[in-house]
This record gives sequence, structure tokens and C-alpha cells, in this order.
Amino acid sequence: MSESTLRSNFLSFSGRAKVLHMTWMAFFVTFLVWFSHAPLLSMIQESMGLTDQQIKTLLILNVALTIPARIVTGMLVDSYGPRRTYTLMLLATAVLCFFFASATSFEVLALARFLLGFVGAGFVIGIRLISEWYPAKQLGLAEGIYKGMGNVGSAVAAVTLPTLALYFGGEDGWRYATACTGVVALVFAGFFYRAVRDTPAGSTYFKPNKSGGLELTSTRDFFFCVLMNIPMFGALAVLNWKVSMLGIVSDMVAMIIYALLIGLYLFQTYHLYKVNEELFVKPVDEIMQYKFKQVAILSVAYAVTFGAELAVVSMLPLFFKDVFLIPVALAGLFGASFAVIDVFSCPSGGFISDKFGRKTSLVVLLCGATVGFFLMSLITADWPIALAVATMMLCSFFIGSAAGCVFAVVPLIKRRLTGQIAGMVGAYGNIGAVIFLTVFSFVSPSVFFLTIAGCIAFAALCAMFLDEPQGTMAEIMPDGSVQLIEVH
Repeated sequence: MSESTLRSNFLSFSGRAKVLHMTWMAFFVTFLVWFSHAPLLSMIQESMGLTDQQIKTLLILNVALTIPARIVTGMLVDSYGPRRTYTLMLLATAVLCFFFASATSFEVLALARFLLGFVGAGFVIGIRLISEWYPAKQLGLAEGIYKGMGNVGSAVAAVTLPTLALYFGGEDGWRYATACTGVVALVFAGFFYRAVRDTPAGSTYFKPNKSGGLELTSTRDFFFCVLMNIPMFGALAVLNWKVSMLGIVSDMVAMIIYALLIGLYLFQTYHLYKVNEELFVKPVDEIMQYKFKQVAILSVAYAVTFGAELAVVSMLPLFFKDVFLIPVALAGLFGASFAVIDVFSCPSGGFISDKFGRKTSLVVLLCGATVGFFLMSLITADWPIALAVATMMLCSFFIGSAAGCVFAVVPLIKRRLTGQIAGMVGAYGNIGAVIFLTVFSFVSPSVFFLTIAGCIAFAALCAMFLDEPQGTMAEIMPDGSVQLIEVH
């Protein structure tokens, strides 16, 4: 099949292309709702008389639940299928959106924002669904289109919701504007359920043999996974520390939360052992094995790519305003362009991965991102602003392409565990954001960009140890037979 035919297939709205477009639209809607509050914060603050400290708390709570939610969502999609899981996610998104829009106190606003963090896990569902419909040779581009187009939801919220709130007018304009995004989620849930199937006709949807934790295939991988789970709870501990530093919770409450996080980690480790306890008695057949190091390397790569993107988008407007002394609106436009590049960079990363190999593409793109952030660390007021913006956009292209390349590999590790693997890798993206934003609170922008460059360089080194997916992966059919699935 020629490349022009492949491109035309992606642009159609039938067959697998229809599933792709419905899926990125679902992702788009979840991000539209998840970030609906951000452009309306000043209106919300004025309407409800909130302090600056309370606004900062809402921003922190908005991402707190996303890390564990991506793990849980990965388990749900592997067990119950993406069609039902995404539909329920959209319905829950609408309900939580209405809950937030109707809040009459800061406490209710805070609870709604915390729960809406679960919406950020919707991304994981589409990764599994698209991997069921597209062959390996097209998978990178398909996943890149899904990620790139879905991410635009946050940008559309920033552009449209303030105008919508002003249209409704009054102190409650922000409520009607955010509620409208909930209506969109509610309506689209019905369209999605009717339009999408979990697999093409005649295909088998492979499910995990056990639930409660990620299935592993060696005792070494078990201990590796236990170690890789620590940063997830560590990031939540950092968020707890930041909230306590703001004075939102007392030292006693903070200590209780730390204790709960330790307890949850031990509880998760216990369930991981129960799922994999047979490994310590009987080795897994070689044909059914996969290497957890693949998951670990991709997690590190996504932490420094998507994590850096989330962190940089948060600080870029202020950076341009302070360095070049330009109006706030223009600085915001420059900052938003960093994220908008995702529309092109994520599909490009997937296409490059399909064309030139998963491992080589990831290493090269990470190296490009390293150079990009190093150049950004050199930006000063002496630079022509056009050159600074061009450098920023080039850096954004490499970072987005590398992130797209990561999820071109995720579905090729173990089909029946794709949701859980995507959940772990996706969670590391949020972990990276928490770490980078914490670093930014202590250092200058120049040091901040250099820190990101160093972390990406480390991820590029790790990516050199990634095994190029090739040959086949083995999955067990419902009748007990083994089916081999091509991964190249």
C-alpha cells in the first residue's frame, strides 16, 4: 500500500479511520473539560471571593488524582474494553463538570477539582483502542494523531470559554461556560458508544489473566516494577508537601497523608505479588514473556517529554513577558504555541517511528529535544524575539515528536496489557511535570531549561537500551490456543 493511500485512509471517516477520529474526539472532550477552569480562574476568583492561595490549591488539586487514575484506568480498559470504559469516562466527566459548575463554596470547588483529575486518565483508553484497529506499520502515526489532536482540547478551552462566559454575563458566566463543556461530554458519550467497537469484526480482544496488578514474566521484572512504582507515590508526596507549604493543610494532616501514601504503596505491592506469585514457583514459558525494561525506559522517556511539556507550558507566558517586556496577551499567545505544535509533532513522531524504527527514532528525537532545551536556556533579552520563538517552537517539535514516538512502542509490548502499560507510562508523564514544576519554583528559567535538557539527555541514554520491537508477540486465545501477533 502506497504512502498516499495510507494518508487518504487516515483522512476518511469509515472503518478504522472512523474509530481513530471518534477516539481522538473523546480525548479532546476530556481535555476540554479537564482544563475548562484554567482560562476562567480570574472570573472564578472574583465571583467566589477566593484568595490567591486558594487558586493555587485548585491548580495543584487538578493534577493530583491523575497519576493513580491512569493506573486504575489502564486496568479497567484491559478488563472491560475501551468502548465501555471511554463511554463511562465521558459520562463521569460530565457529572463532575456539573458538580464543579454548581459549587457554592471553596471546599466543594476543591473536591470537584480533585475528582476531575481522574478525567486526565482518559488518554490511556484510546491507546489500547487504536492498537486494536491499526497494524504495527501504521500504529505510530495513528497513535500520534490521537495524542496530538486530543491535546488541542486544552487550547480550545483557553480560546473559547472566556468569550462564552462573557456572553452569558454576570457573576455566574463561568458556571454556564464550564457547564457547556459538560453537556458536550454527555452528548458525545452517546455518539461514541454507538459508533465504536472494541475490535474489528472477527478479532479477539485479549484480556489480562488476572486483575489487581500488572502481570510480569520474571522475578527480576517483579522487583524492577516494585521499584518503578515508588516515584508515583513520591510525586503525590511532593504534591502533599506543596499543599502543606501553602498552609492549606496542617502539619498533622500532612503527616497522615504521608502515612496513607506509604500504606497504599505497600498495599499495591502486595496485590502485585498476589498477581505474580506463581513467578516464584514456576517460570513463564519463554514464548509468553515480555521485558519490563521496555516499560521502564518508555516511562522515563515520557516523564521527560510530556512532563517537560506540561511544566514549560505553565511558565512560558510569564517567561516571555518578563524577558522581552511584551504585553500579557502576546506572551500568552507565544506560550500557547508550544502546546499547539503537538498537532503536528505527535503524528510526525509516530510517522518517523513507523518509517525509521522505534528505537532509533526515539533516541534521535530525544537528542534533538536536549539540544532544543539547551538553546532555550541561552535565551536573553538580547535575542531577537522572532529567534526566541523559533527556538521554542523547534524545541516543542522535538519534545512532542519524542512523546508521540513513545506511544508508538507501548502497544507493541504485550497486547492484553496495553492499557496497564499505557497507564504506567502516562502516569510518569505527570510525575515528570510535578518534578519539573517543583524544580522551577527554586531556580531561574535558564537553570530550569538546563535541568530539563540534562534529564532528556539521560532519557536518550536509557533509550539506547530499548529493544526494537520485531517478530511477533504471543497471546492466549479464549479456547486456550496461542496466537502470534506481528509487531513490526
